[in-house]
Amino acid sequence: MMTEATMFEAKTQLSELVKRAQRGEKIVLTMGRKRTPVAMIVALKPVKERAFDLFHHPGFDIPADFDELPEAEGRAWRGESE
Repeated sequence: MMTEATMFEAKTQLSELVKRAQRGEKIVLTMGRKRTPVAMIVALKPVKERAFDLFHHPGFDIPADFDELPEAEGRAWRGESE
């Protein structure tokens, strides 16, 4: 996958762009109003993703109430009787 970034974006988001390159993306840096390609950021040695590394996949979302327990279940975990 190839992504374009302006020089301004590269200056302000370099760490994120390098992380993306490590995950296998090729980042093309552009200059000027015509966005002329001038350079590319690629990883020297891409990081292998773990088999269960779901957090980097588009569309993966953790629900807002993921870590909330119903009150009855919370009491049970705390050893409180009903």
